[in-house]
Amino acid sequence: MSGAGVLVILLLISSIPAIAVFAWFRLARYPFSPARFSVSLLAGSASFFPALVLQNMLAGWGGLFRVMGKWSLVAEIFVRIALTEELSRLLLLAILFSLIRRFGQAAAEEANPRQNPDGVKIPAVIMAGAAGLIAGLGFALLESAVYGASNPANALLRAFTAAPLHGACGFRVGSSIAMFRESPAQAVFRFLRAVVIHGIYNFMLLIPGTLPPIAAVLIALFTLAAAVVEIRNGMREENAA
Repeated sequence: MSGAGVLVILLLISSIPAIAVFAWFRLARYPFSPARFSVSLLAGSASFFPALVLQNMLAGWGGLFRVMGKWSLVAEIFVRIALTEELSRLLLLAILFSLIRRFGQAAAEEANPRQNPDGVKIPAVIMAGAAGLIAGLGFALLESAVYGASNPANALLRAFTAAPLHGACGFRVGSSIAMFRESPAQAVFRFLRAVVIHGIYNFMLLIPGTLPPIAAVLIALFTLAAAVVEIRNGMREENAA
């Protein structure tokens, strides 16, 4: 099979989680349009590149981590990887939400709030969190395809491990942006939770043995499940947060 054919297969495999979420949103009739879904996915995919730039910059400052001695690996995992990826996601989502407001969609929604089919108002934090979850899957889609190109079998593994992790963290990053104006401390805490969850996942994967990687997968699935429940409840309950 040609390299292009392998790349297409990798992209299809990596897109499975995003397709599943899209089907969930449509079947549940959530007021999240295909256009908004697409731009959220695109923003997440685009966030892969500033994360890569930041990681390469910090790699050039390797001495900064080495002086930390036994803590250098922790700094590498939590700062150079987890923090940079969540910061890049924060940046692209903030730009996306700013563009939505600039083109008047937010003002229109404020005058005529988004409602689900049962007439329930959807909190802005939930809408932003849903966009963040999709953005996380967009990041995972591109990351899995890039890493899977060197090891095709790895793409399937990442699609069902790293993708839930990125989606769960993306939900927390997206919702933190929406709540920043009213509750900045809570927003910062939620963002840092995403960084910590991401870092713990990566750290567990590096520990030898069978149990730590299994624990990493469970962390990803549990945090994703929590995000899914929060979105589901928020889309159905007026005062969900």
